[in-house]
Amino acid sequence: DAQRTSVRSTPAAGSPRATGVGADPRRAPPLAGPPSPLAPCPPKKLAETLSSQYGLNVFVAGLLLLLAWAVHAAGVGKRDLLCLLTALMLLQLLWMLWYVGRSYAQRRLIRPKDTHAGARWLRGSITLFAVMTIILGCFKIGYFIGFSECLSATEGVFPVTHAVHTLLQVYFLWGHAKDIILSFKTLERFGGIHSVFTNLLLWANSVLNESKHQLNEHKERLVTLGFGNITLDDHTPQCNCTPQALCSAISHGIYYLYPFNIEYQILASTMLYVLWKNIGRRVDSTRRPKMQCRLDGVLVGSTLGLTALAATIAVVAVYLIHIGRSKSKSESALIMFYLYAITLLLLMGAAGLVGSWIYRDDEKSLDESKNPARKLDADLLVATASGSWLLSWGSILAIACAETRPSYTWYNLPYSFLVIVEKYVQNLFIIESVHREPEGIPEDIRTLRVVTVCSGEVAVLAASCLGSQGAAGDMDSRGGDGPPVINGNMCLQQGCGQEDQEAGWEGARGLGRLPCFLQGNAKRKVLRNITAFLFLCNISLWIPPAFGCRPEYDNGLEEIVFGFEPWIIVVNLAMPFSIFYRMHAAASLFEVYCKI
Repeated sequence: DAQRTSVRSTPAAGSPRATGVGADPRRAPPLAGPPSPLAPCPPKKLAETLSSQYGLNVFVAGLLLLLAWAVHAAGVGKRDLLCLLTALMLLQLLWMLWYVGRSYAQRRLIRPKDTHAGARWLRGSITLFAVMTIILGCFKIGYFIGFSECLSATEGVFPVTHAVHTLLQVYFLWGHAKDIILSFKTLERFGGIHSVFTNLLLWANSVLNESKHQLNEHKERLVTLGFGNITLDDHTPQCNCTPQALCSAISHGIYYLYPFNIEYQILASTMLYVLWKNIGRRVDSTRRPKMQCRLDGVLVGSTLGLTALAATIAVVAVYLIHIGRSKSKSESALIMFYLYAITLLLLMGAAGLVGSWIYRDDEKSLDESKNPARKLDADLLVATASGSWLLSWGSILAIACAETRPSYTWYNLPYSFLVIVEKYVQNLFIIESVHREPEGIPEDIRTLRVVTVCSGEVAVLAASCLGSQGAAGDMDSRGGDGPPVINGNMCLQQGCGQEDQEAGWEGARGLGRLPCFLQGNAKRKVLRNITAFLFLCNISLWIPPAFGCRPEYDNGLEEIVFGFEPWIIVVNLAMPFSIFYRMHAAASLFEVYCKI
């Protein structure tokens, strides 16, 4: 009977019950299987692909126009380039005004936010760089007024448009950098990616102008040192400016403000990229704990970092005064710079290794959640470090292949090697740090972890070392009915003897890899000092290349091996990434400092 019942209850192949025909509509539909490889792309992915292709085409077209102007292509002038950049900025202004107006009309709606994006310190940094960019625009307007007789109107319209664009963009990023857009998503994707690549083109334009100026200064130094077959580029307009002294001061001031403009454009493009990636993104409702940046307990790191910063300013001043004056003064300036950089890079590499070792021996859980801002930070660290690595490997190869080697060559070799190692170690430390859970755990919440279990007889638990007194110590001091506590460990079995307790303590201590002076608050204090030191050192190493102290131009060895024009092209391509790396690493370290 059981077999007959089983046979009767099984539907035959092809029957209505087996095929679903005439099935009970109240029943839940069967679970869907995995999507077919031929299934169409979801709308979100399709919109991302379309908008990213649009942005890349805009960027490539703008780069080609920049290149055509840089090589003095026939029929392409600076007016054409400025017209394109002005049109792109005006189009972005229209999109931002549309977005701000729509957000104001829907201000009563509750919108999701990405708590990781648009940190307050990041918005403060971009505001500072934006102020310097607006001052740069004022200088350009004054330059245009002085040479208005022989300059096109676009050179006056461009800085005005750029200043308005900067003001509105900073306001936009302050108010909407954290937004997760869930309506008009296709339009917003095109507007967001257009803004990203518009800022990248403005960044490339600033890099090109600044590189032209640095290259001309380098040629002037070579002419001073006796290289007579070098042609200088004359960028001065072919008309008089009155007063001449004021116009000369404005012209020189413009190029000293370009580093701040370059940093502003790249920061704006990264924040806009995170906004674009967050369009249509689903986030959980958990709130991120606020990070408080305290300045206590970092005296050692701050003192060493400020000392490095003061030494950097002195080295840059001496370098710029002596380089190009004579051959002996140039060599002494190069040797001074290499000795300073070698010392600083050794200290930074050692600090990064100590910090990474502390993290590797810490069992704190990692934050593996998907986050566009954090992923972009890590990708930018590795990508922009490649610029310095390219220059360093070029210097190492030139030293190995050169027939004659000046005295400063033997300082250049360890300097180039340490640049590679230091950035490698620092990237590991920063990426490890940003993936750690914040340290701001309340003191009254303690986590007890099982360390060892002795065949079901003895279990030893180690209280987390968050201070000199743990939760186990508190339990013991209260004198309750809890299990006995021995040096922060508790035995769960009332009948365990002293030998078992000592054996359990030895097992728990054997698993602890960090020494006693690097546990709890002491560990956090060491990490905070390391982070503060690295933060100030990265700012220090940003100053020399940003303000004209570039030994890759001045030592001459690479130019002899690779040729003048090929090496100058390599330096002009790689140096902007190297400069941006230091500022981006400093920003990432500041965020790490606030988390510890």
